[in-house]
Amino acid sequence: MRRYTFQLLLIPMLSLFWLTASCTHRDVHFRIGVSQCSDDEWRHQMNNEMLREALFYDGVEVDIRTVKDDNAQQIEDIRHFIQEGVDLLVVAPNEAAPITPVVEEAFDRGIPVIVFDRKILSDKYTAYIGADNYELGKAIGNYVANMLHGRGNIVEIAGLTGSTSAMDRHQGFVSAISPYPGIQLLAREDAGWLRSEAGERMDTLLKRFPEIDVVYAQNDRMAAGAYAVAKQQGRAEEMRFIGTDALPGEGYGVEQVLNGQLDATFIYPTGGDRVIQIAMDILNKRDYPRETVLGTSVVDATNAQIMQMQTSHIATLDEKIETMNGKMSQFFDRYATQQVVLYGSLLVLLLVVGLLVAVYLSLRTKNRLNRKLSRQKEKLEEQKLQLTQQKEQLIQQKEQLEQLSRELEEATHAKLVFFTNVSHDFRTPLTLIADPVNQLLADKSLGERPHQLLELMKKNVNILLRLVNQILDFRKVENGRMELHLEPFDLLSSFRGWNDSFRMALLKKHISFFFEVTPDMDFRMMADSEKMERIYFNLLSNAVKYTPENGKIIVRLEAEATNFRFSVFNSGSHISPKEVDAIFERFYQIDGHQAGTGIGLALVRAFVEMHGGQITAHSDEKGATFTVLFPAQSVSQYHPTVVTLPSEEAEVSTTLVETDFPMGEEETRDADRPAVLVIDDNADIRNYVKTLLAEEYHVLDAPEAATGIRLAMKYVPDVIVSDVMMPGMDGVECCRRLKTELQTCHVPVILLTACSLDEQRIQGYNGGADSYISKPFNSQLLLSRIRNLIDSRRQLRQFFGDNQTLAKENICDIDKDFVSRFKSLVEEKMRDPELNVEDLGKDMGLSRVQLYRKLKSLTNYAPNELLRQARLKKATSLLASSEMTVAEIAYEVGFSSPSYFTKCYKEQFGESPTDFLKRKNL
Repeated sequence: MRRYTFQLLLIPMLSLFWLTASCTHRDVHFRIGVSQCSDDEWRHQMNNEMLREALFYDGVEVDIRTVKDDNAQQIEDIRHFIQEGVDLLVVAPNEAAPITPVVEEAFDRGIPVIVFDRKILSDKYTAYIGADNYELGKAIGNYVANMLHGRGNIVEIAGLTGSTSAMDRHQGFVSAISPYPGIQLLAREDAGWLRSEAGERMDTLLKRFPEIDVVYAQNDRMAAGAYAVAKQQGRAEEMRFIGTDALPGEGYGVEQVLNGQLDATFIYPTGGDRVIQIAMDILNKRDYPRETVLGTSVVDATNAQIMQMQTSHIATLDEKIETMNGKMSQFFDRYATQQVVLYGSLLVLLLVVGLLVAVYLSLRTKNRLNRKLSRQKEKLEEQKLQLTQQKEQLIQQKEQLEQLSRELEEATHAKLVFFTNVSHDFRTPLTLIADPVNQLLADKSLGERPHQLLELMKKNVNILLRLVNQILDFRKVENGRMELHLEPFDLLSSFRGWNDSFRMALLKKHISFFFEVTPDMDFRMMADSEKMERIYFNLLSNAVKYTPENGKIIVRLEAEATNFRFSVFNSGSHISPKEVDAIFERFYQIDGHQAGTGIGLALVRAFVEMHGGQITAHSDEKGATFTVLFPAQSVSQYHPTVVTLPSEEAEVSTTLVETDFPMGEEETRDADRPAVLVIDDNADIRNYVKTLLAEEYHVLDAPEAATGIRLAMKYVPDVIVSDVMMPGMDGVECCRRLKTELQTCHVPVILLTACSLDEQRIQGYNGGADSYISKPFNSQLLLSRIRNLIDSRRQLRQFFGDNQTLAKENICDIDKDFVSRFKSLVEEKMRDPELNVEDLGKDMGLSRVQLYRKLKSLTNYAPNELLRQARLKKATSLLASSEMTVAEIAYEVGFSSPSYFTKCYKEQFGESPTDFLKRKNL
């Protein structure tokens, strides 16, 4: 009994020890060894960038060893990393020839090697990162040649002669100045990258050469040393000093330019963050570039002040990031401690229960022995009593376990509720911070520095607000509070419309796209259009993302007896059977793919199941296929006219019903509010403008011009607000492209820019802009201009009405031609009773959805309404000017039956065609 009791006590204690150890231990997945050749400010900045970037990856340890231009010590450090078995080696070679053999040794042992800054004399490395020193020297040579106007004397102070960077910079510099016979390179001295050595070399050069126009040093430290000696001898004013590195900070290159010590310095980027990024791509078996060349630029008196301000701002942000990282670490440590306390309490409770059970068993055994000695004859009754007691014990244990389960569930729920409530509580103080900041920013007497600090506060408040909103949205999904809004929905027309959104992405990767549909089938059902769009876009986006160049994507839509089935196949990606089973779990990510939230497919499955459907995945050597099944529900209320029309009019009504629902979710949502598209590469500007417009307009936004053009083509907004200065395609070119497209040429475009020169305004207006607003802009001015442009466009919606014509002076030539062609096409083909909007769209060179949006934007009428109005207008003319009967006129203008024609005519004009003829003949 004592042994049994000891075991009951030992098991919870061991469990508590194991749980505590598992909560406090953190595994290191990857160890990266870094061998630096020098110990200077440039290397310090690079080391800080690598350590800071490594914080963004879990389980990554970076070990940095630095030597002071010592080849033997660097070889020893690299061998140490090899013996330690690091997962990846990063090397900046001191000199190429001595370091090459040991780097090759590491590479041959299967250790990935990243060479940065300087190269080795071999191709046995995994990747190279650094500036092109030859091009850097060439750029400096061109700058010096332009400075001297092709004539002058130059001396060069070089770095360590055996390093590839020193050799390449010298060769590039000589190649740039060699075309100028008037420029003479008097001497080249090796100063080993050191300031003191450069001063000694400069003293010798000053004695040798009485006339020196430019001193070119291969780093800023040597340039500073040369300047100090020249100034000491009173010759600094007669020559110019050019350095390399352009490091920010006190006493470094940018400050030396501002102080007048250097005339110019060239940026030699460190790229420490890029080193870690490529290292993680290599370790995680992702694609990576073997050669990464970092760019350079000159820093002189024209831009040194801006460089200093930017680097100071970046340094402030880095400090805040490190502070936030420390606070997050404290939070997670505190959370882990609370977990240990909670589990410890539960184990203690289990231990107490075990002790009670042990005591109870001891007492029961003792009583049983006493009863056996005293009452031998009642053995059967004692056995019965024993069974009864065992049953009661099991019931008691069951109740205890149920109670513990309820308590654990309540504790977990309380933590989640607390976390959500805290997130809600964040909103109030953030709002109380944001509004006073905005008021202070509106104070015109505020100085520049306080204004910058307030802007920084405002931006970080907005970031915190976004984080809080993300937490609340995720909590909403976790709680199962996502609502389902069912409405009539056409799978076929919606899928065709949504396919247009992926056209640019497919073309960019040269992907062959096939959309296969079971012919002559009705794909209408009751569904939530927003969630259906999320399902389709998520699956097709994943297919585009994981399909290689020149791959293939096939979307199939099929109708079965009781289900609608659609599948998305993409070639080139294989998912293992184990991953296929887990791919729809929350936060699951496939090994080797790009990082993400891991909830996309989980949300897809949740949305599918909310519709009563199911989703499965299958993968083989050909590729991956995702298949979705939806129940084929009856949609008798899909369009009221289908139910109430008589049988002889069913054919025409079917055409009208099909053309009444070409819009996807984006068109039907907020249909009573105008739509505004905001294109800006700055997320803060986009969010601010969206905030201004959200109450009055439905706002779309895009981070760059190409995406903006795609959204404009897809959704045809009422107004487009675009920035001018954007990477890639600028705002003026974006405006010009929009004004040359048939779908968007009528949409007003407002250009926002910080450039306010008349020449730039003229360029914007020549590109087709309707308005030009300079930054910083007044919010009321922007709102007023948008309202005026929308009001002025409303007169365009005068098409096919009685005594109404299109205001030709207010539309572009493309729209005039579009209107003329559409009128002619309708008049030519209206006799055909089978004519529908899809046929008209093909003849106009547009898809059914694009024709609908174009006409809806211009006229505020759907295409089928315009077709019916044109037929009725033609019928009125025939009734007034011909002797044809009502039936003949009905067939002449394309109605399938005289009765349906009579009904439509009476709804439009308030009287039947027969009544009109009677009035005519009076």
